[in-house]
Amino acid sequence: MGLLGVVYVALTMMSCTGKQPEQQPTGKDSAAVDSSSVAEDTVAVEPQTAKAADKLFADFFFDFISKKKVQMNRILFPLPVTENGKTKTVERRAWRMEHFYQNQEYYTQIFDSDKQRDDVRKRDVDTVVVEKIHLKKGIAEQYVFCHPQGFWVLASINKVGLSQSNNASFLTFLQKFFADKKFQLSHVANPLSYEGPDPDGDDETTVVKRKIPAHTWSDYLPEIPRDQIYNIVYGQTYAEGKEKIFLFKGISNGLETELKFRKAGSDWKLTKINL
Repeated sequence: MGLLGVVYVALTMMSCTGKQPEQQPTGKDSAAVDSSSVAEDTVAVEPQTAKAADKLFADFFFDFISKKKVQMNRILFPLPVTENGKTKTVERRAWRMEHFYQNQEYYTQIFDSDKQRDDVRKRDVDTVVVEKIHLKKGIAEQYVFCHPQGFWVLASINKVGLSQSNNASFLTFLQKFFADKKFQLSHVANPLSYEGPDPDGDDETTVVKRKIPAHTWSDYLPEIPRDQIYNIVYGQTYAEGKEKIFLFKGISNGLETELKFRKAGSDWKLTKINL
């Protein structure tokens, strides 16, 4: 390794030791990172990766999901994985490359409001949770990343049911909404508010506000997710509330498609699309 110029950073003082982000389940369903379990562990850090990609989580994560060497060097093995209140560990030799949304054209995020979305963009955080949500199975895999000594590492994984999430009712709703066309149409405002480039014009810089027929809502999406969606938690906390924003963000072009949902009683409904 020395010939490759790899710097070994001993992680003896974990900044997120024994502490989970606020949105994580508490008690038996949380996987705490114990300093005694990682005191002797090391993470191999490429100097160019540390300098270029560790300032922003998004830059680091791009390398993490696309480069096997980076991923293997940035996981605290043995990695604690908690499910149904029981924790097991995954050894380095048993780990399989996790590409997350690398092979998609977009990733998704969930917010409670416009303000929360805007605040997240300004956050400088030391813990980020990437949620890999399986709608059909009804589970969320929460990958907890920490930033000890200036280097991002994957510290633990929690597997929880959607009912244990602070987005519980919304995610349960999305299970049906993305899977059932009849259910979709009954949960889209008609007409539906739209704000974005003129769909009938050639000038993509002209922004229009108009009403569109409910059945055309999916024409404005990159695609309708069939099962797997993602959420990236930059320290924000969630409440059930009356509003949710489901955001599609293009990986290569950065274009965003925003779905705004409102809750009336116990039912969610798509009320607006922003492009």
